[in-house]
Amino acid sequence: MNVSSVSSTFTTQRAAATETSSTATYDNFLKLLMTQMKNQDPTEPMKSTDYMAQLATFSQVEQTVKSNSKLDALLSSSTWAQADSVIGRTVSTADGKISGEVLSVTIASDGAVAKLKGGEQILLGPGIIVS
Repeated sequence: MNVSSVSSTFTTQRAAATETSSTATYDNFLKLLMTQMKNQDPTEPMKSTDYMAQLATFSQVEQTVKSNSKLDALLSSSTWAQADSVIGRTVSTADGKISGEVLSVTIASDGAVAKLKGGEQILLGPGIIVS
């Protein structure tokens, strides 16, 4: 199973989508700033320091969005690696009620879900024993 190619494709697609949305947001910000400048009161114009403060704040938000998308990609990669490492191994719940060999793993919104030979499914997370 070649998890790295799936994960890198997903990461590339996600990064492209994030960059497009960030650019669109930045363009919207510039349009808003220009409209604000055009419609300001000529007798009391906005100070240049206020403009710089707005630009700096927007820049910080944009960097935070980019950092979050990179963290999401890292988390996704980690989830794929975790999923790959349990296929073919035996997992069981902490109380021992469900146990079996992992046939496949599905990535869901709440994490990796292992499908066992007996048809049972276990959410991989705290309290799961892998042997």
